[in-house]
Amino acid sequence: MDVTAADEATARAMMTHLEKWWATSGITPVRHAPGVPGVKARVYADLRRPGTMT
Repeated sequence: MDVTAADEATARAMMTHLEKWWATSGITPVRHAPGVPGVKARVYADLRRPGTMT
């Protein structure tokens, strides 16, 4: 998933929240492009929940 946020703290909080629900790649580096507002991060997640997939 690509996470886009206003600032690094918000992006990290979102990644932390995602970790509580799914198996993720953890807190990944946050990128900021000069002259572009906000930050971006990429998180890999297994969205399947135990017991929901056959």
